Amino acid sequence: MTGAAASPGFFPGRAPIEAYGNGGFRFAGMGHRGSILCLPSGIRAWEPATPGVLSEGDFVAAIAEAGGIEVLLIGTGERPMPLAPELREMFRRHAIVADAMATGAAARTYNVLLGEGRAVAAAMVAVP
Repeated sequence: MTGAAASPGFFPGRAPIEAYGNGGFRFAGMGHRGSILCLPSGIRAWEPATPGVLSEGDFVAAIAEAGGIEVLLIGTGERPMPLAPELREMFRRHAIVADAMATGAAARTYNVLLGEGRAVAAAMVAVP
């Protein structure tokens, strides 16, 4: 992430997504190349262990902040992809409503819910 307020790979606090595409995201006047995880504590670089396959290990940071997350939007790239049953169960155990959709839809929905003051988080795979 590039910007004065951010440390490498982390922006403290919440911010709407200003733009997405070209392999990255813009938020808080900064740019980040690659995927991101937007949590109550801030926005951080996020790379699933296996591209195209999401696993429980990819969401350790989100689960650590589960108390501050009501809804987790999962941007799966250019196309929507269903979540594996074990992921749905993991989120249910932590009282998180998880919704998978294309990254563009996840970014737009994240912005709306954030603007409403909801306890929203997002895990978004970068799109070309």
